[in-house]
Amino acid sequence: MELLKVLEDRFVQNVHRHEGIDWSDVQAKLEANPDKLSTLAQMEATGGEPDVIGFDSDSSAYIFCDCTSESPSGRKSLCYDQAALKARKEHKPRDSAVHMAKSMGASLLTEAEYRALQELDRFDQKTSSWIATPDAIRALGGALFCDRRYGHVFTYHNGADSYYASRGFRCMVRV
Repeated sequence: MELLKVLEDRFVQNVHRHEGIDWSDVQAKLEANPDKLSTLAQMEATGGEPDVIGFDSDSSAYIFCDCTSESPSGRKSLCYDQAALKARKEHKPRDSAVHMAKSMGASLLTEAEYRALQELDRFDQKTSSWIATPDAIRALGGALFCDRRYGHVFTYHNGADSYYASRGFRCMVRV
């Protein structure tokens, strides 16, 4: 399968993201979980360049995350969630980050997951990415996003209904 070859090549080229993990074990998990492989195919098709970033020993799952240098190109200009999309009176974006991630079978990164990802490489130095927003912030109409500037990872807020050409979202899936 072509996707498996793409994932294997990326895995081999970026060993620093998943030291101590063997590709044959990852491939066996992927082949046993075609629904997760479908999620990874959608992540790849929208420009995410998914790669293994860890292993969760509690659930025996490999963790894949978007590792493209900037927010995935096929997932930009989206408001935060469906409530925000519905609330927009005009100039509605085509979708929301939360809805699109869920429809792909993935989830937005939490702030902690985003910061952990940034420990592996430098991401979003020109773009920004929506992250999972706590309910208390979302209930007040806000949503969170992150980026890397000046050598630091920053977390910001915006109205959940906002959207920008340079803001997308990264997602994660456990296999």
